[in-house]
Amino acid sequence: MKQSALSLSQRLGWGLLGVTLIIGLWTLLTATGFVPRQFLPSPLEVASRFLTLLTSPFAGATLPVHLASSFQRYAYGVVLAAAVGIPLGLLMGWFRLLDDIVTPIFDGLRFIAPIAWVPFAALWFGTGVGGPVMIIFAGAFPPCLINAYRGARFVEPRLIEAARMLGTGHMRMIVEILLPAAVPSIIAGLRVSAGLGWQSLVGAELIVAAAGVGFMMVQAQGSVQTATVMSGMIAIGVVGMAIDMALRQGEGWLRRRRGLEN
Repeated sequence: MKQSALSLSQRLGWGLLGVTLIIGLWTLLTATGFVPRQFLPSPLEVASRFLTLLTSPFAGATLPVHLASSFQRYAYGVVLAAAVGIPLGLLMGWFRLLDDIVTPIFDGLRFIAPIAWVPFAALWFGTGVGGPVMIIFAGAFPPCLINAYRGARFVEPRLIEAARMLGTGHMRMIVEILLPAAVPSIIAGLRVSAGLGWQSLVGAELIVAAAGVGFMMVQAQGSVQTATVMSGMIAIGVVGMAIDMALRQGEGWLRRRRGLEN
């Protein structure tokens, strides 16, 4: 029997309960001394440090400035991944020869974890913008290509047949038939890419960056400032959740507009 969907207030209530339980357990562990405060500060200590980092510089900048630096790299990497992956996926979905040429190379590269590109990024670009952007691209590119490709491959055959009967050329077929039909799949791929890109960014900044949230966390770890490390983790989680929520809303709006859900 299918369960009825929970209302927004019910979902918020259950979510708040989960957060409360986690904070309660965290507080208990620190209050009892089960975990030394040096390695697990209390929630109040972390909250206080988080607020301090909003206005007081650490590792050369405040937390918002570090976040802005991280987000800039992230935007470059994700936009580049979408700009390359979506057109290439559509072209592969239409031109079988291109699919046969690219697929073996792509299948070999996409299983390499983004963090594995760090040594090359460090050698090629140092600690500038290029290294992290390359690693973000490596994480965000595969979902963009795969979803665009799948969207193009599963277009209704009758639409393609009708366009062919009207003498539609290859590029018009891709732009006016394949692209509109593949948009829902592309949006879903962008949501996955956004999450993987954000995770890849943090991994990159831990090693090949001179600014950003990951860099801040490394500096804090070196001086055993656990509250600062955890503040960075919280900032990463909040920003990542905001990105996913924005893309989820955009995906839902698009699906409703296209009549794919009620």
